[in-house]
Amino acid sequence: MAPTEIESQIPLDAEVWSVSELNAEARAVLEDQFRSLWVTGEISNLARPGSGHMYFSLKDDAAEVRCAMFRGQNRQVRFRPENGDQVIVRGRATIYAARGSYQLVVERMEPAGEGLLRRRLEELKAKLQAEGLFAESHKQALPSLPRRIGIVTSPTGAAVQDILQILARRFPAVPVIIYPTQVQGDRAQYEITAALEAAVQRDECDVLIVGRGGGSLEDLWAFNEERVARAIFACPIPVVSAVGHEVDFTIADLVADVRAPTPSAAAELVVPDAGVIARGLQAADQRLSNALRRRIAERRRLLEQLRGRVGRRHPGLILQQHAQRIDELTQRFAVALTRRVEFDHLRLNNTRARLRSAAPLALIERHRQGLGQSRLRMASSTQGLLAQTRGELSALAAGLDGVSPLRTLQRGYAIVADADSGKVLRDAAALRTGQRIKGRLAAGGFEATIDTTTLDKDAK
Repeated sequence: MAPTEIESQIPLDAEVWSVSELNAEARAVLEDQFRSLWVTGEISNLARPGSGHMYFSLKDDAAEVRCAMFRGQNRQVRFRPENGDQVIVRGRATIYAARGSYQLVVERMEPAGEGLLRRRLEELKAKLQAEGLFAESHKQALPSLPRRIGIVTSPTGAAVQDILQILARRFPAVPVIIYPTQVQGDRAQYEITAALEAAVQRDECDVLIVGRGGGSLEDLWAFNEERVARAIFACPIPVVSAVGHEVDFTIADLVADVRAPTPSAAAELVVPDAGVIARGLQAADQRLSNALRRRIAERRRLLEQLRGRVGRRHPGLILQQHAQRIDELTQRFAVALTRRVEFDHLRLNNTRARLRSAAPLALIERHRQGLGQSRLRMASSTQGLLAQTRGELSALAAGLDGVSPLRTLQRGYAIVADADSGKVLRDAAALRTGQRIKGRLAAGGFEATIDTTTLDKDAK
């Protein structure tokens, strides 16, 4: 009866999980919630099996958590972890499904002090990247051959000696100016910034190398400071960052115009190899010499061709041909001139003969005599016409005089007109008492005023 009672307590629609399903679901939930996190603690129970993986616990005063770090990530650890070491790890929380145990799968491990620095480094990197200090658009190109090179580093370090040796070997003609500064310690960031500002103010270099030799993260930390990064970004002179070894990477490398893996590599970047240039110049000189020889040979062939053409058209030969042509034309001109003179002489003789036969002087004399007679006839005819015209004019004048108003006035008549309007008066009926009149006589005139008027009896 007991089993029956237990089974009756399980709902028919209840979902029953297996242990594997439960661990898998818990693992998925945990991994979704804690994808990546940083944890600090002390290493204990460290184990290194033959597989190359590491298994250990991280603990503090109150708790501990199991950790696994696989071989691929182990190779990136730059120190040998031991029990009792204080470390900072980055990993993801998960569940080892086979045992159902909660653990961290570690992806990165740093000593506790260096780990804090790396966290600061990542935060500053994200900040400066968001502001655009790493953008390629701000990078300046290095000069192909600088007139002067500046080095911002410690004057006593091995890095400056490596740089100077490489520069002397590759291109000793380029002068170098060292801007001395500390490259490690609390004052280093301020001195590096001041050296960069001094190089900008003095404006005597075409390119700057900023760097130092290798060391720990703490040793290189001055080149991860925000102050130094902003000074490099604001520098108008192209900057080559050469900090540490090839595996070292700093904020200065990201901000600089060019990153060199080592100080020696920086020296190789800023100047060309004089030997390579010399060999290139020799090759160019050889090519130029060959081109000149080919050019000279071509010009010589052209000169020979021109000489042949000039020989065929020598000025002496041309002058001889022109002289011969002039003689030929002179002869032709003389013959043509002689023929023209003979022709003109013949025409002149013919003209003289025609003139003699026409006797122009006698003809002119006959015309002169006929002209005199015509003048006499015209004068006689003109005088008769004038006399006739005078007689007709006199008769017309006498007739006109007979009907002239003046002649009527001389017989005692007068012309009377209104003094104001000048209208000639012909009828006394048109007159009124007191009217002013004026009269025209044969000699002179008068003005009068009407006192009385007398009408004809026949007037109505």
